[in-house]
Amino acid sequence: MSMDNRSSGTPVIILTLYVAAVLEVMPLPAMVEFMRPEFLTLVLVYWVIALPHRVGVAWGLMAGLFQDVLTGSLLGQHALALSVLAYLAQLAHKRMRVFPPIQQSVVIFLMAGVTVTVSYIVQDASGRAHVPPWLMLSSAVTSAILWRPVFNSLRWLRRRFLVR
Repeated sequence: MSMDNRSSGTPVIILTLYVAAVLEVMPLPAMVEFMRPEFLTLVLVYWVIALPHRVGVAWGLMAGLFQDVLTGSLLGQHALALSVLAYLAQLAHKRMRVFPPIQQSVVIFLMAGVTVTVSYIVQDASGRAHVPPWLMLSSAVTSAILWRPVFNSLRWLRRRFLVR
């Protein structure tokens, strides 16, 4: 394969993380706001599983800081949560690749639950927790449900743009 056909794909990774961050702040009706999927979590987990040698904790930290700035939340709240998530995804990436889809969704529920719980702990410690923790976990359920469509879409993008 010549150098012209090879692509590192960093712009594709950044663009998908950006789109996921925008989806995190997209307005939703108040009655379903608490069920908003953790799009940034899903996209970050995908890239860590697909490219563990390139995407890791530093990407989680940067994506989290971007989300903190974008949402106006406590600086470092999402950075900490997504860094922990990226670390856990790196630990489990070999197993996640061989899991059947339903088992992957269960693991995504657990990972999204960890992310939401870390964010809640930071919010609670700073006195900014507005929602009960059990209600925040509903976003982990919707994230698990959306895992396969997100996975398939990002896999198609990775193959289409030769992200390696």
